[in-house]
Amino acid sequence: MMTTLSLGIKTLEDRSRDIGLLGLRLWLAYEFGFAGWTKLQNLQAPPWFIELAFPAPLHLLSPNFNWVSAGLMEASLSLLLLLGMGCRLASLGLLFVTYVAIYTVHFDLGWAGWNQIETDQGQGFKVPLMLALMLLTLLTQGPGRVAWPWPITKKSID
Repeated sequence: MMTTLSLGIKTLEDRSRDIGLLGLRLWLAYEFGFAGWTKLQNLQAPPWFIELAFPAPLHLLSPNFNWVSAGLMEASLSLLLLLGMGCRLASLGLLFVTYVAIYTVHFDLGWAGWNQIETDQGQGFKVPLMLALMLLTLLTQGPGRVAWPWPITKKSID
């Protein structure tokens, strides 16, 4: 009886892990996909973006190139997250985009949360840091079993 209970708990753990990873992937795909799509609607960097000080080596590139590159990375890598394809590589790429965003935009504005996002003081690093921690989870844990190509067996994950 104890073996059956242990097996049942292990199965529940495995399934709930996959649901959690799917939830993270869906949330991050939406957030980064929306950000990327917004950037790609206008291929010219806005004035506030042009004035930013980018970390090396990105400071050598034009603001418009950085703007479009960020948009393309966010849009394409979010699609990979959505499908669960190349999840670790997509997470690593989006971690880089998030690092640059925190470095250039958010860090100097302090610790502001969701309740201030649409205000002048709402661009702090709290939300991007939370997104980075979610990406770190996917980087270390992978996409889970609910990922392309379906269905994935446990053996193909290990």
